[in-house]
Amino acid sequence: MQEQIQPAATVHGAIELPGDKSISHRYGMLAGIAEGTTKIANYSGGADCQSTLACMRALGVEIESQENLAVIKGRGLDGLREPAEMLDAGNSGSTMRMLSGILAAQNFVTRIGGDESLSRRPMDRIMKPLAEMGASIEARESRFPPLTIRGSQLHAIDYTSPVASAQVKSCVLLAGLYAQGKTTVRESIRTRDHTEVALREFGADLDVQGRSITLTGRPHLQARELRVPGDLSSAAFFLVAALIARDSSLTVYNVGLNPTRTALLDFLAGMGAQIKILDVRGSGELMGDLLIRNSRIRGGVLEKAQTAALIDEIPVLAVLGARSEEGLVVRDASELRVKETDRIATIAENFRRMGAAIEVLPDGFNIPGRQNFHAAEFDSFGDHRIAMAFSVAALAADGPSMVNGSDAARVSFPEFFDTLRRVAE
Repeated sequence: MQEQIQPAATVHGAIELPGDKSISHRYGMLAGIAEGTTKIANYSGGADCQSTLACMRALGVEIESQENLAVIKGRGLDGLREPAEMLDAGNSGSTMRMLSGILAAQNFVTRIGGDESLSRRPMDRIMKPLAEMGASIEARESRFPPLTIRGSQLHAIDYTSPVASAQVKSCVLLAGLYAQGKTTVRESIRTRDHTEVALREFGADLDVQGRSITLTGRPHLQARELRVPGDLSSAAFFLVAALIARDSSLTVYNVGLNPTRTALLDFLAGMGAQIKILDVRGSGELMGDLLIRNSRIRGGVLEKAQTAALIDEIPVLAVLGARSEEGLVVRDASELRVKETDRIATIAENFRRMGAAIEVLPDGFNIPGRQNFHAAEFDSFGDHRIAMAFSVAALAADGPSMVNGSDAARVSFPEFFDTLRRVAE
């Protein structure tokens, strides 16, 4: 599919975003192995999170979807059934990596695969700790999907993750639910803690000391009534759009404000963005309202722990960097090479198409500031974040632009283009 994007003089109004993808995945999985019926309001309608629900259904979990409400009848920790065929994770690395922790403890063999893009993404980072816990996992070339997971009685481990990955941490903790004793995951860099919050919501016994998380196995998870906050990663595209369009003023309602995710707001504020948090509410996962206005953006450097915290927002931050005064330098972002696409390469290609300069580094890039964008024919390369980031870039171009493969945005934000057209004029 193609979407034509017109230049915008301003971005204004108020929006409410779909449910946070990361939180939806975790709530959907834990609800399936809890006891009782869980109701999840504002569950993400994106294709990735629907893949998680489809996999849980295939494992015997009864799920009703009513608009953005998911009603999930949990089967308890040991109630999942052997699927009749290979589980399909679609394009969702989150589904495959995290669900594998649960599948590793089942008393049956499961095969799980996905689309062409997911089949190129490495899974050895979860295979190693799960093998240490007692599971047997086979993969193409010993690291790529599809996976064949031969579940077994797992034992608790003390695991230091060699990569800063919330998905790896989550996989081990979900496997730890089934292990006798205490499973500990230690992180070199703190990653988003949605799994820890969700586990507590469902009644797991969790102890967090700095970057060390310890889970007591074999809990009785209990059904809950929950609401998923709006996705801050999705909000990033509209925040940047408002920052680069003149005379903009945009309000985003009910967005997630988990402290491990608000590094985005801190980084934008450090670049000079005028952002106000109007309200904070809720227990567990916090949410609130944001007001963003067009601002003079200085530029910045993204490296080390900040890079890990903002890895998903880097494509749209690259767009902002090119329009800033001093540009943007991104380092320590080799993880971008193994996302839905090699995002360093796909960002660079679309920058080239719109006549913008970028110096590509092995683990990042250097983007000069004060650049003008020319109208172009962009490509999503099948990557939802690339599709959305360069749709935002197109708002600042000197004429109408075309985004090829725009349907990739459905993975996380099916309503993205309708919402963008509503606020950009």
